Amino acid sequence: MKIEEIKNRIHGREPGIMGSDRLTRYAVLLPIIEKNEELHILFEVRSLELRRQPGEICFPGGKVDPKDIDERHTAIRETCEELGISEKDIADVTPLDYMVNPFGTIIYPFVGFLHDSSQIIPNPDEVAEVFTVPLTYLQNTGPDIYQIDYKLEPEGKFPFHHIIGGEKYKWQARSMEEHFYYYEDKVIWGLTARILTHFLQLIETSSKRDNL
Repeated sequence: MKIEEIKNRIHGREPGIMGSDRLTRYAVLLPIIEKNEELHILFEVRSLELRRQPGEICFPGGKVDPKDIDERHTAIRETCEELGISEKDIADVTPLDYMVNPFGTIIYPFVGFLHDSSQIIPNPDEVAEVFTVPLTYLQNTGPDIYQIDYKLEPEGKFPFHHIIGGEKYKWQARSMEEHFYYYEDKVIWGLTARILTHFLQLIETSSKRDNL
């Protein structure tokens, strides 16, 4: 292969996430509604009949379908299906930072505003119940944070004899923070809590910047 051929193959390409073609894509929506003249964030409790994570608290969302135009379309479609609303009931859908997790998935979160919460009729096949938390409560009540450490265990036939240090090689320690929010009898944690924390930090940072 010649230099010019290599240049032609890589010139002008947009960089992406290495290995992203092997990741499963999901999109979720952080819904904001107005309730009693106050902004609230809406959460779902997953149906106990679901195979994955039954009974856990989450945002509306799901797997990106090949027919979806993009991840934004997925977030809106899934929200409509799970909350029994139409696309016109959702406004100002804006992307947050996407997340790649260690479990082979990439999550695209969005934030959007729901016009009328009285129109919500949760799909019982997917949603056991919905509830809302005042935005000011979440802003004023930080999460409890706990550390999860990953233990690296190379497979039995790993070629230690090919690396410097062999079986005593010092692997880089890896860890992850888990955030827990508590509201009444509800516990919000995991991916949902990480997206929530990211959103709260974004609006806090923007508020401070606007006040400079």
